[in-house]
Amino acid sequence: MKKMNKRLIACAVTAALTIPMTAMATNGYFGHGYGTKNKGLAGGGVALAQDAMIAATNPAGMVTVGDRLDLGAAIFSPSSRGYTVTGTPSGGGFSLANGSYESDNDFFLIPHIARNWMLDSDSSIGLTVYGNGGMNTEYAAPGPFGGGVTGINLEQLFINTTYSRKINATSSWGASLIAVYQTFEAKGLGAFAGFSADDTKLTNNGKDTSTGFGAKFGWQGEVTKGLTLAASYQTEMDMSKFDKYAGLFAEQGNFDIPATYTLGLAWDTSPKSTLTFDVQQIMYSDIAAISNPILPNIGASALGNADGAGFGWEDMTVYKLGYQWDSSADWTWRVGISQGDQPIPNSETMFNILAPAVMETHLTAGFTMKTGKDGEFSLAAMYAPNNSVTGANPLDAPNTQDITIEMTQYEIEASWAWKF
Repeated sequence: MKKMNKRLIACAVTAALTIPMTAMATNGYFGHGYGTKNKGLAGGGVALAQDAMIAATNPAGMVTVGDRLDLGAAIFSPSSRGYTVTGTPSGGGFSLANGSYESDNDFFLIPHIARNWMLDSDSSIGLTVYGNGGMNTEYAAPGPFGGGVTGINLEQLFINTTYSRKINATSSWGASLIAVYQTFEAKGLGAFAGFSADDTKLTNNGKDTSTGFGAKFGWQGEVTKGLTLAASYQTEMDMSKFDKYAGLFAEQGNFDIPATYTLGLAWDTSPKSTLTFDVQQIMYSDIAAISNPILPNIGASALGNADGAGFGWEDMTVYKLGYQWDSSADWTWRVGISQGDQPIPNSETMFNILAPAVMETHLTAGFTMKTGKDGEFSLAAMYAPNNSVTGANPLDAPNTQDITIEMTQYEIEASWAWKF
């Protein structure tokens, strides 16, 4: 059994490191949840630890899940992501061709693995590997800006090493050291060469990589019988620069990962049911490459400079409500809904043709089925209804064109668990 366990971990980590972890643009470019059980609750459950993927949400929960291995994968489909241009081009500015255009690449495989080892009855260590977020677009030639096949591809891989310890019988704390590996590629942006501080590092330079570190801290505790509160905080990830795209991203290719924090509760509404409620904040405004607006920045400072234009994203607050119940000793069912204001103002639609992360609502459902004394199979499905943002083309003076960006999403994820 130990040999099989080691082989499973080795194979799963290898798969996680080699399969692209892209196109997870749900809450901005963060995932709506982490782990199959968590996703069945719309990403909620910071106060409800149920498997070793809890380290991605709240490391304090690891000491409560026992010795276990969780292995799974999602098929993610960001369909109908694209843009529509309407209105009469001025002819004197940066006009786009009228019409509706949809990105290629509609299906992505996203694996995860998590292993928790109990050191003793009061402490544990764990390893959790997963895709944190990403974004992918690819528009056929001539592309929105006339540069041929156009789009971006951002992939992020998180590797959490977690220590968790009980404070007493009903509360615990945890901390994770997080190693991050991300890649980025941009194509078809040659039309912006005149706006760039270094047009040789603007576009069509292939895949670039970036590495960095951060940390995550968490606490959970039962404040009264059947009611658990929890909080977690993930630091901003200090990443090395995308040198090949120093003429695109503000601060010469800097693309740090924003900090997040989450507060939540889990209320046992009956001996067989639990209600979860989480509030998550994502601090996009702290990252210049993400938050700098297109105007007035693109006229006042070149792309790649500290004040160079970015995607104009704002901070995002997400509310997550979930409910689960046990219909029998072998079956657990879940439903959830999350709601947040998407981060893109209507003044920022032009650059966000490349990153139309406009989702606001996620509807989820799932279940866990016991497969024996020490095994589980879990499934979760997500549907994010179509959402769109419309704004004027800011570079087509006197703003006679409108750009609408939109997306719809589907996901199904399955995972298997072994308890030791």
